[in-house]
Amino acid sequence: MYKILLADDEGLALDSLAYMINQSWGNQCMTRGAKSGRAVIEAAESFHPEIAIMDIQMPGINGIEAIREIKKFSPDTVFLIISAYDQFDYAQQALALGVISYLTKPLDQDRFTEALQSAMDVVDRQKERRSADLRNREKLETVIPVIESGFIFTLLQGYDQAEVRQYRELLDIHQDYAYMMLIACGESGARQPLSVYPPDQAAGLGLANPIGTGIRIQPYYTRIRNILKTANPQAVVGQIMGNKIPVLIPYCEASMDYKDRTRLVARLQDVVRQLEQKTEAVFRIGIGSVHPCWEIAVSNHEALQSLNTGTEAVSHANDLPVACEYEPDYPLAAEKAIFENLKRGEAAATSQAADYFFKWMENTQQQHPESIRIKALEFVLWAEHLAYEDGGMGVYRFTDRQDYLDITSRSSLAELHRWFTNQITEAARRIATKSSKRSFNIIDQARLWIGQHYMDDISLDDVSRKVNISPYYFSKLFRQEVGITFIEYLTDLRMSKARQLLEAGSLPIRDIGAAVGYQDPNYFSRTFKRLTGMTPSDYRVNIPGYRDSSSG
Repeated sequence: MYKILLADDEGLALDSLAYMINQSWGNQCMTRGAKSGRAVIEAAESFHPEIAIMDIQMPGINGIEAIREIKKFSPDTVFLIISAYDQFDYAQQALALGVISYLTKPLDQDRFTEALQSAMDVVDRQKERRSADLRNREKLETVIPVIESGFIFTLLQGYDQAEVRQYRELLDIHQDYAYMMLIACGESGARQPLSVYPPDQAAGLGLANPIGTGIRIQPYYTRIRNILKTANPQAVVGQIMGNKIPVLIPYCEASMDYKDRTRLVARLQDVVRQLEQKTEAVFRIGIGSVHPCWEIAVSNHEALQSLNTGTEAVSHANDLPVACEYEPDYPLAAEKAIFENLKRGEAAATSQAADYFFKWMENTQQQHPESIRIKALEFVLWAEHLAYEDGGMGVYRFTDRQDYLDITSRSSLAELHRWFTNQITEAARRIATKSSKRSFNIIDQARLWIGQHYMDDISLDDVSRKVNISPYYFSKLFRQEVGITFIEYLTDLRMSKARQLLEAGSLPIRDIGAAVGYQDPNYFSRTFKRLTGMTPSDYRVNIPGYRDSSSG
């Protein structure tokens, strides 16, 4: 049904318009009339018309001004003008306001019907667009939680720059810094819920039956997300894991000052009250400090320590003895660069960061040579620990590093500098080599298995299961190492085998398709033509000597 508002200062004209509408569309339309500019504006506020048919000359406010006012609160209303004044100025103003038709009196019924049908078509398109928008929003409401959980998982389990960049684009995250919150739940038997305490009072905390409570609040997950998103629309909310929900908050600065931290804690205390009122569980929130996105795992660890150490409903790492503090001139960024680059196997960047760090020690700590030697040994041992942990150092032998104490104690600073940089760089190189070897080994296994089973109905899941890694990681690794996707590789292999069979003899096309994995001969022919530019039959005919051999 279409809601149509009619505006004309003549009652007979209103009746005539209503009659023509009823004659053409019957009960598909609901009409209401108004005889002045003020009356039509007031009617539009209560009637909410989809279409308004306006006369220009009316008592008080004219039709043009009335349209301007109605558009302020009803921008989607479609307007038609019917006027005895065929003046360019009026028509120009009407077009500027988005009026879709300007008809002159006396009114031709066919032209009016055609113009009104055009207006109805516009209304239909608007409804369809709104409906599509709602459907898209519903889909996003389903998909976004999955994307957000994937983003947090990627950041915490292994920082992949390409994946993180894609997640940030999908979630419209532009900040380079963030902090983590962990929201934990338990049973109210452990203490009185925070909601029963005044805002300025703290309650001792301890959560009973955490796993059972985590299971019980699963149906409340959407409600919990909404509370967190209301408190901070940029919050990236992960899935419930055990009795904890990880939440990442993008942040525009490299650190959070005392005033902002205090406000954050107060705001989250209110969030805890809302969560407890909605779920009848007890909640605690641990907050990590701000870190670059690539080391958000550190903030997550701090958030966990805040939960374990704090005695408040909301605990921040910077308010507790959970985060290490460094003297003002300590090159913490260089230290982090050494080990983050090392873990990624980026030997050149690791070497550069290690060299920078040792030079800082030489330039600023000359009066503490023993501390330089201890720090050098500490870093080398930790670098090799990371390489052993990754599998890049081979077999661990207890006596392999028995000469390190002698090296660090007897070497000159220049010699120690070279040894320090070389050992750390070699650890990074071994991680890179191990990662590359493992990748090639996996892909070699996959290619061998595909070569033995290309004629079967095989899938990405089948191959990834054979090499014992997830389909997602296998797909990414395969494309990275081979240069094409698994499906493209399989199709190319099948087409290569098909060409060999076509060139080898007179086996029927159907049998050749089946022999290379295509049970549907039509699909085989379409795929072959798409990749070679000709059908299997045409390809065979163009093989030199084929006609002679087939006719002999």
